[in-house]
Amino acid sequence: MTDADDLISEAVAAARGTDVRLAERSLDRLVVGAPDVVAAALRARLVRRVGGLWSRGWQPLDLARIAARRLDPRAARLVADLAVAQRAELAGAVPAWFDEQVAALDGRWDGDAGWLERWAGRQGVDRISALRDAVDVLVLVESLPPIAVLRPPPGGPAAAGRDASRSSGSPMLDRVRALLAKAESTTFPAEAEALTGKAQELMARHSIDAALLDATAERPDRPGGVRLGTEAPYPGAKALLVQEVAAANRCESVWSDDLGFATVLGFPTDLAAVELLYTSLLVQATAAMLRGRAERRPTGSRRTKAYDESFLNAFALRIGERLRESADAVDRAVAEEGDDRLLPVLAARSDAVKERMDSLFPGVTRARLTVRDAEGWSSGTSAADRASLRPGRPARQVRGR
Repeated sequence: MTDADDLISEAVAAARGTDVRLAERSLDRLVVGAPDVVAAALRARLVRRVGGLWSRGWQPLDLARIAARRLDPRAARLVADLAVAQRAELAGAVPAWFDEQVAALDGRWDGDAGWLERWAGRQGVDRISALRDAVDVLVLVESLPPIAVLRPPPGGPAAAGRDASRSSGSPMLDRVRALLAKAESTTFPAEAEALTGKAQELMARHSIDAALLDATAERPDRPGGVRLGTEAPYPGAKALLVQEVAAANRCESVWSDDLGFATVLGFPTDLAAVELLYTSLLVQATAAMLRGRAERRPTGSRRTKAYDESFLNAFALRIGERLRESADAVDRAVAEEGDDRLLPVLAARSDAVKERMDSLFPGVTRARLTVRDAEGWSSGTSAADRASLRPGRPARQVRGR
């Protein structure tokens, strides 16, 4: 280990502690070290540590999400740049999804020599601020725990194989995206829910078609997984929305509150449905909450965190019911068509997803939902209930009320 490596280790250890003066002294020693040597040692350690996360279950978007959650914005941008630098060092098979995620981070790396000075210049900060950011990033990436491996990491033996976590693009998915875009843009709640209901029906039928086709394939699909962000504010309500959308689409979900995401497990077509619906419904739920505030403002009632959270929880549960109604209607329609393969195929897929859940999350626990604001709960339920996703059908009782 070089002197520069020792200085970096000291700075990282001090930054992890509670002694602010020690952390500043350690950073000062790093600043006065040989600039080129320190920068090279930092780059090597940063890139190595980032690359080591892929085999521990982390993906580029996961890393960017946790960096945005725990670091300041400038240090989080350094994480994106480091992902680009690490990608350039990868040898062997690199899956397409990995390159897509790295590209989505919009990072930049212009080469190793002089990287710290260039990065500091782009951010408009001095060398000591740049070093502090680099140390903060090291503290983060070296403290992250292993998480479930949802996809073969780059360079692994299966990295170039088929990705069971993503569904390929299709005209049907394009139609669903168009319906959800209209649902998000309309100012009429009834129209939004009707459009969302139609999108759920299309995806439910697509899921059944894919399941029946896959049952005869030589190499059938296996359950995969995706992670969906549940950042503040109201992460618990967002996790509940993920759970409800997942359940309506034959998936299982687990919320990692401390890491800011929910993991959804299921088959490719169903995972695609969950991603599309969750993203759209989160927009719709937020808009409905804001409309509810505006409508009730003349009454003088105060808007509180408890109100908002209760509103979003109620919205998630009631929308989950509407989505399941739509999916159940499609199941019955297909069953009435006389295809006796449907129930055994769906049961087998459900068992496969549960088996995958048990293998990845053997110690998962369940939490009880608490209603902290009755007005918010009532308003959220009403917002989700203004128009049934399948008009004319009676509403069912919300679980957990």
